[in-house]
Amino acid sequence: MQLAFESPDQPDVVALITELDAYQDSLYPPESRHALDLSVLVQPHVLFAVARDETRQAVGCGAIVLGPEFGELKRLFVSPRARGHGVARRLLDMLEAEAAARGCRRVTLESGPYQPEALGLYAACGYERRGPFGDYTDDPLSVFMQKALDATSLT
Repeated sequence: MQLAFESPDQPDVVALITELDAYQDSLYPPESRHALDLSVLVQPHVLFAVARDETRQAVGCGAIVLGPEFGELKRLFVSPRARGHGVARRLLDMLEAEAAARGCRRVTLESGPYQPEALGLYAACGYERRGPFGDYTDDPLSVFMQKALDATSLT
């Protein structure tokens, strides 16, 4: 498995994001989905990582949107065909390390209660539940989490 920071506007990555959208559409109504579209993901303040299998096909991705006060984890997804091999954790580790290297000291995220595997991964990686942040409001279909980044512990 190869991981690298890449542009999200490649056809196989776009297909992966489309797969993620279809999955989330099956779980949550539109008003409870807070996905970023491709035009935001290609911005310079967004770290976007891609995992590729041995055939160089994109099988996982994730992003951190760097802001002045914190980074926000978005679009972390591994295709079902590549799950069970630690890809999501490796993507998350890579994103956090680069965010910390760029001066980010806290990563926040919004996920949903119908994704227990994702919530379990975040908790196992040190994320703790918190209330809404930024422009988010309380929503029973949102779970908010955060993690403090320590540049020395992420190397």
